[in-house]
Amino acid sequence: MFEIKWDGFRALVYSDTDGACLVSRNGNTFKSFPGLCEGLRRDLKGRRCVLDGEIVCLNYDGKPQFRDLLFRRADPFFYAFDLLWDEHALSDDEEEMRRFRNGEDVRYLPLIDRKLRLRRVVPKLGERLLYCDHVEVDGQGLFQLACQHDLEGIVAKRKGDPYLPEHATWLKIRNRNYSQWVGREELFERERSSEPDFAAWSSCVLVCDDAQDVHADGIQVDGCWPPLRKLVFPNC
Repeated sequence: MFEIKWDGFRALVYSDTDGACLVSRNGNTFKSFPGLCEGLRRDLKGRRCVLDGEIVCLNYDGKPQFRDLLFRRADPFFYAFDLLWDEHALSDDEEEMRRFRNGEDVRYLPLIDRKLRLRRVVPKLGERLLYCDHVEVDGQGLFQLACQHDLEGIVAKRKGDPYLPEHATWLKIRNRNYSQWVGREELFERERSSEPDFAAWSSCVLVCDDAQDVHADGIQVDGCWPPLRKLVFPNC
């Protein structure tokens, strides 16, 4: 299956009855998005779950604006593209119930099943939480649209893969003419010392490293978070 590659900060959302918090790929809690966390709390209504996705700022056309995100110049949103854990993810299958600890840990499910469950978690008219949709066949057509609309690119995933480091392989297919990549590394280095949010700059470094790790054909290998062996709700 194929999804739009949203240009932002990769993060996990941990939601429970106490609220929602955002955790970076390095395991650091984002401190500079209190408004986003409050909006996610209202969207998820205390639902105990873990979502994988991207923090983004969007313009009026729905296109990501990375500098607005970096400098906190606009309201951020969270595009969720995967579901890892859900208190309501129950199943009628007895074997599945046993394996997923009453249906809560859904990382062993095929991606296509997790996406269907995620669709039920994300509200249709959310305040800050958005659902990252996908297409199953015409990846080339989606990539052409991404390039035409000056988006970063697309991500290709196998719909039968579980959310496990040894099984999930994602291919980021980047738009080499994406306008917002120009000068980004220099921008990070110039502004980094003035931003106290370590988690945000940690994500910037990862974004920059990603850009340097792209193959000559514009394809980069990625996947689920390798350190994520056990889901533990942080104290946010």
